[in-house]
Amino acid sequence: MTITVAGNKKEYAEGLTVKQLIEAENVENPLYVTVTLNDDFVKSDALETTVIKDGDAVEFLYFMGGGC
Repeated sequence: MTITVAGNKKEYAEGLTVKQLIEAENVENPLYVTVTLNDDFVKSDALETTVIKDGDAVEFLYFMGGGC
């Protein structure tokens, strides 16, 4: 299947879960990443059960503190 990961089209096998994608993409600090699937947030307790489908778009978001 073809999916878009962080703006790049990539090929992965059918049946891939969000958690498996996080591992396959070597996401830095996977415990602290927030994932969107087709612009909807995926709850952390659903990462293992949410299956990505052909044509889906996945983004990894990192929230950073800081400022004045």
